[in-house]
Amino acid sequence: MFLDMRSSTTIAEKLGHVQYYKLLNYYYADMTNAILETSGEIYQYAGDNIIISWTLKSGRANANCINCFFNIKKSLANQSEKYKEDFGLIPGFKAAIHCGKVTTGEIGVIKKEIIFTGDVLNTTDRIQNLCNLYNVDLLISDSLLPNIKINGGYKTKEIGLCELKGKDEKVKLFTLWK
Repeated sequence: MFLDMRSSTTIAEKLGHVQYYKLLNYYYADMTNAILETSGEIYQYAGDNIIISWTLKSGRANANCINCFFNIKKSLANQSEKYKEDFGLIPGFKAAIHCGKVTTGEIGVIKKEIIFTGDVLNTTDRIQNLCNLYNVDLLISDSLLPNIKINGGYKTKEIGLCELKGKDEKVKLFTLWK
């Protein structure tokens, strides 16, 4: 899952770098339980983006990858007064969920880091970038959604076959909401 804060540049400019940093700390902390409860692992924080991963088995189990998104949404809503009081806003976000093969390894000479690499990362990023175009908070690829037993009153809508920047093949996308 690639999860991105909405309007982060505008928020950062409004708050200034110190308050924005404080907001990010609150924001990520408020996501943590939802990620842990759904067996997710935080791969990377990249500014206002967070990349969460699961094995295919654990992500599909109990629709963990989908429930994570909605649990994060609920957690942030539960803290809305804190955000309004401390920052004058409630941060929103958009996300994409996709699956595929990932190669994991250590890279670097001076500074070593464990990285994920593979087409699935580029594809997920490009899917997440389409959330604004379709005016949705969540997009899920057809390589994942048909393989998940969805419970919990979610509604699904097919977006259709979508072109992704720099990709030859179109991807069928869906959105979900409660």
